[in-house]
Amino acid sequence: MKVEMNKTAQSLIHKAASESAEGRIHFGQVIDLLMQAGVESYAADYRSCRTTYYMPDGATLDVSMSDAAAGIGESFDAGAVVAAIRGAQQGSVMYPDFKRLTMSAGCVGYNVWLAGRHVVYFGRKGESHIERFPA
Repeated sequence: MKVEMNKTAQSLIHKAASESAEGRIHFGQVIDLLMQAGVESYAADYRSCRTTYYMPDGATLDVSMSDAAAGIGESFDAGAVVAAIRGAQQGSVMYPDFKRLTMSAGCVGYNVWLAGRHVVYFGRKGESHIERFPA
């Protein structure tokens, strides 16, 4: 049985997704909005150009991601992914550039675990990099 997500949560998720895609808010602000919405985790899939948000009660919401599938590198470069992450943490890299940088580093997507406070980035061959949220 599909669980319907409430409108307030949907609104907060859409706000986080659109403002991030426009480069108007940084990752910490995205996380704050998603936590307000009650999101448990989310998965960004560059190949299918969508992000899926998961609630603890089983409700989900898919949001389209613009221009993601083009330009994913063949090889996973964890060092380049980490460099993009550090730039995002410092506020010098906003999401449009973060997407471009991680895709060119061979990242096909990532899962964000809000309760677990970490992100797992994936390459084409199952490679991964785990990044813990800063303290």
